[in-house]
Amino acid sequence: MTLAFQKGTLVLVDYTAKVKDISDIFETTREADAKSSSIYDANVKYQPRLIAVGESWVLKGLDDALLNANVGDKLTIEVPPEKGFGTRDPSKVRMIPLRKLGDDAEKVSVGDAIEIDDKTGIIRFIGSGRVQIDYNHRFAGKTIVYDLNVIKSLDTDQDKIMGLLKRRFPLDESKLKFEIKGTQVDVTIPEEAMMMEGLQIVKRAIANEIFKFVNKLDNVNFVETYSKAKQEPPQAKPAEQKVAEAKPAQPKAA
Repeated sequence: MTLAFQKGTLVLVDYTAKVKDISDIFETTREADAKSSSIYDANVKYQPRLIAVGESWVLKGLDDALLNANVGDKLTIEVPPEKGFGTRDPSKVRMIPLRKLGDDAEKVSVGDAIEIDDKTGIIRFIGSGRVQIDYNHRFAGKTIVYDLNVIKSLDTDQDKIMGLLKRRFPLDESKLKFEIKGTQVDVTIPEEAMMMEGLQIVKRAIANEIFKFVNKLDNVNFVETYSKAKQEPPQAKPAEQKVAEAKPAQPKAA
């Protein structure tokens, strides 16, 4: 009998998430599903997602279901509002004067997301010089349905570290390199990530996650290598034609 996952197990899952009843896909790890909906982004790398089971990396309803899952399971998981994005709270719907939007007052329309007083809300109504803004999550009160495959459990230190690196650096695995040396690991920062925004924060997060999930490690060293750009050798100029050889012979004097 295969045991269900323990809290803190790192697993790779492949899934598509929809809003129940209207079947609108709002998140997926599958490129084909993204392309069949309106959420496809050519800049996104579609690949299985890493989840630490029971660690609140995902909605509580999904987390609870994974605690009873096994590798190879194909699941349809329904997440009710109270274990998903919450129930709707009428007190989070506000009516404000349209003039409070300033220069944006003539640009906004119903359904737009807008930030007011450091909070993001959805415009539900505009009229009579007023605008109604809903600060509830857009999926509050909705049941979410996950079509999910449990692909793999990351059990070795090598797999765990690679999975954690891919979570923070969405690059091809061939570009992610590290070496475990006793109780420390040397992680090479990919050249493509050198200029990414918030790199120092990302490095701190990677280190914390490695310490949490790979218990034997005491140090995480980040290696940043900058290579001098290679200069192209000067192109050899084509040999000049000898003008003298091209000149016609001069006639001799009589």
